[in-house]
Amino acid sequence: MLEHTVPWFTYMSFSARLIALRKDKGLTQQALADATHIHVQQIKRYEAGTSEPSAEALRKIARTFSISTDWLLFEEGERGPTDDLRLQFEAISHMPEEERHIVKALLEGMILKYQTKQMVNNLSS
Repeated sequence: MLEHTVPWFTYMSFSARLIALRKDKGLTQQALADATHIHVQQIKRYEAGTSEPSAEALRKIARTFSISTDWLLFEEGERGPTDDLRLQFEAISHMPEEERHIVKALLEGMILKYQTKQMVNNLSS
């Protein structure tokens, strides 16, 4: 199984990742189509970048390669927290459950406050 830290996959488009994954597993386009139950012509379109997969197709591809759909779609670090927040979240994960619940409630409150402020600003613009 490929690891999330493979550097040459870091900045690839979906089509380039799919090609590299398929080749890494030694699969032809037809073999990938057979494994995913996606028509071979559709696999070719994905690899050419002329078609984007549906959510169901992404699930099938991810299952075939035993990877997450996020890994297929997003560049490394694109969706995760910044390094400083990652360290804080790690520290929070070691807290007792009751304290983690309080931190979660605080974060949810701050997110709601920010979203509300954004909506008010958008309405007044």
